[in-house]
Amino acid sequence: MRGPEGQGAGWVFERINDDNKYYFDQACRVKAIETAAKLGCGTYLNINFLPNAVYNPETCIKATIEAADLYGFDLTKLVFEVTEGEQIPDKDHLNRIFRSYAKRGFKTAIDDYGSGFATLDWLIELRPHILKLDMQLIRNIKENPTKQFIVEETIAQCELQGTMVLAEGVETKAELDCLLGLGIRYYQGYYFARPELEKLITTAEVTGLI
Repeated sequence: MRGPEGQGAGWVFERINDDNKYYFDQACRVKAIETAAKLGCGTYLNINFLPNAVYNPETCIKATIEAADLYGFDLTKLVFEVTEGEQIPDKDHLNRIFRSYAKRGFKTAIDDYGSGFATLDWLIELRPHILKLDMQLIRNIKENPTKQFIVEETIAQCELQGTMVLAEGVETKAELDCLLGLGIRYYQGYYFARPELEKLITTAEVTGLI
């Protein structure tokens, strides 16, 4: 997501308000599916959504399904993730969204875990398919026993409930090696590739890094 002159996501989010967030949320979903289909994406497509923009899960998902049909994208490859940066006053509302999406076969994820609203209680109740550990937990984790302990406790709970754990923001070989030792097998971060607009990073480009 970029501004008209290449501005970053932060610049865009500063312009989102109660009047336009529903349209913005819907437009981002449709654009993500359109772009993924155009690039020939055959893997999972993760779409961040704004829970406070989802008034009724069944109604809000209609445009997503229509876009997938229009562009020929496999609905079973969609992952809807909520970021901890979003203020969520109603846990029951988010739970209803997750249950509704899971019922339709979509996967759900909590993004940036460890930086915002989510606690272990939220993790247990929401039971997302995927949990993404925030980069602040990952940064210099090899030299920080407290971070290692938090990650180990989180992994243990996720294993109990069948939630996959992914580490965000991996930037060094030392971080990767430490996380491998803790039992994490899924990653994203600058160590592997930097995000680019409307481009897929191929497996060949990261071969040999792990």
